[in-house]
Amino acid sequence: MTQNFDAIVIGAGQAGPSMAGRLTQAGMKVALIERKFFGGTCVNTGCMPTKTMVASAYAAHLARRSSEYGVVTSGTVGVDMKRVQARAATVTLNARNNTESWLRNMAGCTVFDGHARFESANTVRVGEQLLTAKQIFINVGGRANVPNMPGVNIVPFLTNTTILQIDFVPEHLVVVGGSYIGLEFAQMFRRFGAQVTIVEQGQRLISREDEDVSTAIAEILKNEGIALRAHAECISLSPHAEGVEVHVSCKQGEPTVIGSHVLLAVGRVPNTQDLALDRAGIEVDERGYIKVDDHLQTNVAGVYALGDCNGRGAFTHTAYNDFEIVAANLLDGEDRRVSQRIPAYALYIDPPLGRVGMTETQARASGRKLLIGTRPMTKVGRAIEKGETQGFMKVIADAQSKRILGASILGVGGDEAIHGVIDIMNADVAYMKLQTAVPIHPTVSELIPTVLGDMQPAK
Repeated sequence: MTQNFDAIVIGAGQAGPSMAGRLTQAGMKVALIERKFFGGTCVNTGCMPTKTMVASAYAAHLARRSSEYGVVTSGTVGVDMKRVQARAATVTLNARNNTESWLRNMAGCTVFDGHARFESANTVRVGEQLLTAKQIFINVGGRANVPNMPGVNIVPFLTNTTILQIDFVPEHLVVVGGSYIGLEFAQMFRRFGAQVTIVEQGQRLISREDEDVSTAIAEILKNEGIALRAHAECISLSPHAEGVEVHVSCKQGEPTVIGSHVLLAVGRVPNTQDLALDRAGIEVDERGYIKVDDHLQTNVAGVYALGDCNGRGAFTHTAYNDFEIVAANLLDGEDRRVSQRIPAYALYIDPPLGRVGMTETQARASGRKLLIGTRPMTKVGRAIEKGETQGFMKVIADAQSKRILGASILGVGGDEAIHGVIDIMNADVAYMKLQTAVPIHPTVSELIPTVLGDMQPAK
């Protein structure tokens, strides 16, 4: 028997539930399909559990530094990983249950538990049930990439999902991958008490960032006792009596690193391989991401892809913005486009990196005449007062239009302070509008107008 709906939403990640909410509010009959956990990556294996654990790691780190603040503690600082893991799991479970309850009690929405597979451009199978709709919204997210490196099939390894389930501190965690996810877990587990080594194939950490940002982050991690092995051009894994031996073909240092555990943090892949997209004629790129236009519609009319599976963003906030774009266009008569979105994100090491727009490297490559302003966090009063002065601020602007092109704030509160720059960029006005603002003292944000006042032509 086939059931007819006005719309089908596949996946209950960041975009799917909100999409279902807007569609039902518009009077539409909606089917939402979820095969496992409600809430998607953010709730279950991403932002919420990891940032909860980052907070626990920061508490341990600050406790060890308590004497610097004149606070005396007795004995050594211990970490109860069972309680750390349980705290993160509770945060996840609460958010997951809230999302599921919202959807199951949503008027006009029918929830189907199971694996969705396309039968045609407007028909989806869930087990023995067939569902049809004129509009289908795919929000299936992504998962950790497990590369086909030598030895990966003969050694135990962790991913960003399975490492959340361990309730002990590894003796020596080897993190393969020196990008955003790997760095967060590396610092986190170092603060929990593990010995940590980061193995990166490239010449430096987070190569998409400017070299000065990469260098500063490397120093932050080294200062906490994390070993870095870059230029690892030929990574392979093999069993060892102590755990796992990671072969690194580096120009300097020992040729191998022996760890008790290894975390693979080498990117993400979309969950699109088992949706039978070919039956619907839906096109994907060479990496499996669903191809979409500027309105997030696939090559098949009426079928949209939102969130991580479309390759147009890899964050919770971009997934939610995908929902906003599609909902505004379909329900509010607007013409919003993905290309209008200014990229912004954060790296949640401590101190965090807040980023928006172009890097300096990208801005220079554009051929524009640039203005650049910088300020070390050692000259930010709020950072000095908190005893957290690592990092710096950098803002890049177009010398002719005076529009900000991009900014990096690596330092205490950088993930929050960057929003002032995000706002002025979205307002599309000259940076002097922000320069003449009167921010609150003492904050990190108050130094942004100071940086803007010191903008100099790029050399």
